[in-house]
Amino acid sequence: MRDMVRAQLWPLPTLGVVLAVTAGVGLPRLDARIHHDIPPWLTDYLFGGSADAASTVLEAIAGSLISVTALTFSLTVVTLQLASSQFSPRLLRTFTADRYVQTTLALFLATFTYALTVLRTVRTGDDGQVMFVPQVSVTAAFLLTLASVLGLVLFLSHLAREIRVETMMRSVHSAANRTIHRLLSPRDLAARDSSASLQPPIDALPLPADRSGFLIAVDEEALLKAAVEADAVLLIDRHPGSSLIADTPMGAAWPRTGESFSPETGTRLARKAAEAVSTGAERTDAQDVAFGLRQLTDIIAKALSPGINDPTTAVHALSHSSALLCELAHRDLHPRLLRDGQHQVRVVLQGPDLDDLLDLAMTQPLRYGAAEPAVLTRILMLLRELAWNTTPDQHPPIVAALARLRSTATAQDFHAAERAGLTELAQQVEQAMAGRWTNDRSH
Repeated sequence: MRDMVRAQLWPLPTLGVVLAVTAGVGLPRLDARIHHDIPPWLTDYLFGGSADAASTVLEAIAGSLISVTALTFSLTVVTLQLASSQFSPRLLRTFTADRYVQTTLALFLATFTYALTVLRTVRTGDDGQVMFVPQVSVTAAFLLTLASVLGLVLFLSHLAREIRVETMMRSVHSAANRTIHRLLSPRDLAARDSSASLQPPIDALPLPADRSGFLIAVDEEALLKAAVEADAVLLIDRHPGSSLIADTPMGAAWPRTGESFSPETGTRLARKAAEAVSTGAERTDAQDVAFGLRQLTDIIAKALSPGINDPTTAVHALSHSSALLCELAHRDLHPRLLRDGQHQVRVVLQGPDLDDLLDLAMTQPLRYGAAEPAVLTRILMLLRELAWNTTPDQHPPIVAALARLRSTATAQDFHAAERAGLTELAQQVEQAMAGRWTNDRSH
């Protein structure tokens, strides 16, 4: 829920409006109480005009701020459209979750709302009313307007920087790194994967999903509690980022003692397992360690499309993908095991392994960039960098990827010099897997 709220544009502006209404009601009352007790030295810094002047100032502030807010919303929508069509629809969360954009909109709407709220308290003395000019409140509106002007300038500067593809890729990289460090522990070479013996039996109870959508998060405590109550072992073989279909199995459960579940126990266990899995209409980085690679791969695919044809952007995005893969290679990608109080494995949570992650990072770039030597060169460098950061037991997916790339390059009509460069790089990938790094003078 926190992640969903963070990615929405409305919560912070709504909070700003509520605070503005509160201040717009409270400050004029404070003005009325301290009107005759304000020190003379402070009066010189407060609004000193008449009631008509105060009304004019507040009306001008309200009118201008609503226009600026409309402009800001328009620029934000244009930026979202550009990011969606030019790069990837999955980058929209990066913009909607931008605290700078949310804060700017909140400031503009709060200033507009505050000015209108204070305007209703100004009394001109007509119709027998006692004239009242809320000096402190009008001065606060003026200060909010100055802050809004500064916010507009900074917002335009921020927006110009954010729509650059390099900034987008850096933001995706940073968010993915935070997710990796938050969810995955460092790889322990001495640890053994004890989940290999926890394969579901043939008659295991299927655990169907109760809703269709992308798997966003798994409530580990709820799953562990359900497994202990039913004296069962649960296997969830779909990881965050996977697409779930209602009434289709997302895992399996079987009794720890080898006996069969009673109908009531099986039904209750399946229901609790489904409730512990959250789904949504789009992928998020809440528990999805592969989401950053998915976003970068989308940028690469867009950049290599015939309508854009920007291999340089694809090469730069592959650099970010390489950095993420090397970071993931140093993390524990084994299935996550949840144990009860007696240290017995109760829940097995599958996640993407290095083979899945490497396939995500290079399959589409290899397909769409097969005819571009610069893209193939960068993919080979990615494999070389990954090979250097892995241990021999992690090399099989790199070997398979290298064979696939060699086959793709052989089928292309490259110049002899380009083909020689790719061949040399492929050899350097093999050397990196053997623990040797030769000087690379040509790339």
